[in-house]
Amino acid sequence: MSRPQRPLFPQTRRRAVALGERLRLARMRRGISLSEMAARVNASRMTVWRVEKGDLSTGLALLVRVLGLLGLESDIDHIAGDDQLGQRLQDLRLRPPRSKGRTKRVK
Repeated sequence: MSRPQRPLFPQTRRRAVALGERLRLARMRRGISLSEMAARVNASRMTVWRVEKGDLSTGLALLVRVLGLLGLESDIDHIAGDDQLGQRLQDLRLRPPRSKGRTKRVK
């Protein structure tokens, strides 16, 4: 019995499909068959096929094994590596609070 599919944003879906296609092309450029890749990453042919189709339910561990087999494991370091938005938000929180100094009233 499979888990229910959660809907994805269209942009997320497109990115997943594009990633799967890049992985498929990388495998083919290296002359690795689908069966060979499946055996080497300890997964079924169908599961590897799903990775290459952009199925996000296959899991991060399998993605890391596939990247490793393809010699692309260092690519994982680039995911969320330069979190500019998070850094800006943190900087805003770390700013010293503005002092509410008394202002002199001029008469």
